[in-house]
Amino acid sequence: MAGMAFLLRVELPDVPGSLGALAAALGTTGADIHAIEIVEHRSARPGGAAMAVDDVLLELPRHVLPDSLVSACHQLDGVRVVWISRYNAGASLRLDLEAVEAMTQEPRNAVARLVDMVPQTFRCDWSLALGPGPAGGAGVLQASSAAPDLPEDADRWLVSVRGPCRLTEHPAWDGTVLAAAPLGTSVVMFGRRGGPDVLDSELARFGHLCALAAAIGETAA
Repeated sequence: MAGMAFLLRVELPDVPGSLGALAAALGTTGADIHAIEIVEHRSARPGGAAMAVDDVLLELPRHVLPDSLVSACHQLDGVRVVWISRYNAGASLRLDLEAVEAMTQEPRNAVARLVDMVPQTFRCDWSLALGPGPAGGAGVLQASSAAPDLPEDADRWLVSVRGPCRLTEHPAWDGTVLAAAPLGTSVVMFGRRGGPDVLDSELARFGHLCALAAAIGETAA
């Protein structure tokens, strides 16, 4: 019987051997590691070591509780579990280059392809692009399958989003961490229900991909 897939985000010392020790610790739980991606490097603080943030995609036997992964990680000095969640079975980590390739294959639909791929690329629940509506306010231009309905005051984001940014949690989307980036006269957003927080490096990548989507779309116009 197949196991259950999980995505684990871990902060660990950015020193040789740390990643190997993490993999060995996770292996003691019976976890089968499918992929590890370095999400961010963090400079050393005064009196501390430089840190790295890694995403680990793994499969856990069904009889093993996910809490065992957290316990295994916390037995290592300086290691902290930032977030753990179920992940679609059989899924794999998508790199930014895969999103760019999808957009360039369909330049006229670059924005649509970007919105489709943001949930996989940034490990979030949904994504949508909004722009000026025909009757004023904001309207949805493109949305991923799990995207929620827009709140009535969504037009404020068309005015306030001038660069990649984190958005304040909205009452209509309680418990959802939000990020946004401009794309021409439109805005692309994504949401993570329950977290984790959006990292600075993720914001930079997100803004870069939105800018690429705009440029690719312009070449096909």
